[in-house]
Amino acid sequence: MQGYLSIVLHAHLPFVRHPEHDKFLEESWLFEAVTETYLPLIHVFETWRRDQLAARVTLSLSPTLCSMLLDPLLCTRYARHLDSLIELADKEIQRTHWDRAFRDQAWQYHERFCRAREIWRQYDGNLVAAFRQFQDEGRLEIITTAATHGLLPLLAGHPPSIRGQILTARDHYCSCFGRDPRGIWLPECAYTTGIEKFLQEANIRWFTLDSHGILHAQPRPRMGTFAPIFAPNGVAAFGRDYDSSRQVWSKHEGYPGDPRYRDFYRDIGFDLDFDYVRPHLPSPESRGFTGIKYYRITGGEGEKQIYQRDAALQAASGHARHFLEERLAQVRQVAPLLDRPPIIVAPYDAELFGHWWYEGPEFLDFLARKLCHEQKEISLITPGEYLKRHPTNQVATPGASSWGEEGYWRVWLNETNEWIYPHLQIAQERMTGLANRFPDATGLRARALQQAARELLLAQASDWPFILRAGTSPDYARRRVKDHLLRFIALHEQLTLTQIDESWLREIESRDNLFPDVNWNYWK
Repeated sequence: MQGYLSIVLHAHLPFVRHPEHDKFLEESWLFEAVTETYLPLIHVFETWRRDQLAARVTLSLSPTLCSMLLDPLLCTRYARHLDSLIELADKEIQRTHWDRAFRDQAWQYHERFCRAREIWRQYDGNLVAAFRQFQDEGRLEIITTAATHGLLPLLAGHPPSIRGQILTARDHYCSCFGRDPRGIWLPECAYTTGIEKFLQEANIRWFTLDSHGILHAQPRPRMGTFAPIFAPNGVAAFGRDYDSSRQVWSKHEGYPGDPRYRDFYRDIGFDLDFDYVRPHLPSPESRGFTGIKYYRITGGEGEKQIYQRDAALQAASGHARHFLEERLAQVRQVAPLLDRPPIIVAPYDAELFGHWWYEGPEFLDFLARKLCHEQKEISLITPGEYLKRHPTNQVATPGASSWGEEGYWRVWLNETNEWIYPHLQIAQERMTGLANRFPDATGLRARALQQAARELLLAQASDWPFILRAGTSPDYARRRVKDHLLRFIALHEQLTLTQIDESWLREIESRDNLFPDVNWNYWK
């Protein structure tokens, strides 16, 4: 064996739960990801288990995502959503009866949705338990991320907030998976000096960084990104491999842009009669994605051409072969220069595979099978397993970095979202004041302190400034930040100046109900 490949998938969504509405547009973010990414990945992992494939990957499941996947209300709504998809596919089979190209695809969607429902029911709607099963069998390494995906370098002005994000995530992971996490996906791969102190406190042994976070370390790493480095306190940092990322992520060179693949944006929710698709839309008042799409990317400025599933799968197989050949070329070039087998770390957003790139799960399946059966130079490995095999590594301090635009924190701190951070800073300092003042609170006061911690954590999520910058749902993101901060301010006032309104507290506890055992003393 000359080298290792480590595929790290990061599954995260912001906490979106609105019991006050029967149907809420932004809850569809979760439903789409479950249908198009998480259930297809479980299906792929099941086939690897069935075929006894020696393929191990790493999966980061964010605490907010796990909280939603375990929430009875959202699970009930997702089951209803899946039934609606199958009903829509039934209607499409009838509508396209005399059009062979569309009819075949309608049947494919019907089979796909029915298989998704079978997997969902197989695990009683508990996908966290499904992923835990793969980890318990040694087929998957599950890691965590910050509690609400707060961008940790932008919290560095208030270190207890970093501590609260990391220790709350550690506790929640333990409640979900029955063990402590050994690795963490730093939100947006964003790092600044000092974060590793809190990772060590949480007994987390390794984290991921973008390439330049490793290459700009002091002293400069002798092995580049082909081996981890140890921060001075012994926590390991793995750097993203530039080439393997470019071949998947690049707008111009990445595989998902191949014209044979399915087009993400051309959806029957926009193409067909509104009254026909309306019962199946995420919001009944406006057009949106249904998940049924009949056209391929095609390329150029011409009219979209009909999607051909066989051609798309052939493309996925070819791209998997090309990806493997490129990794083999890297290993053959680098291995003679190192004192150990090089590791190529390839981290991606999990939602790329299936949701954005429809054929992504098949690409992963083709890649794992080719890697296990068609060569013997590279093996799949997880970062945690690598550290067990190679426990001695260079000590260096990583460089401040992220995998966002221009490599630092511009996406999350700019003219569209800078207004958030002065308010956060005040709330963070007040949270520490509450923790110092009421360390041993009980009863109603303890509930209010826990809810204050939840509201602060939710306001810190990196998703809101990202959405404000991207402009996708800016009104919703702005409202979420303001709502959580206003609830925190009210809780602080009730705890310090007036008295706690139990009926109001009960209402917001039922709405923002994640992290039931959050420890407010983490902010001391």
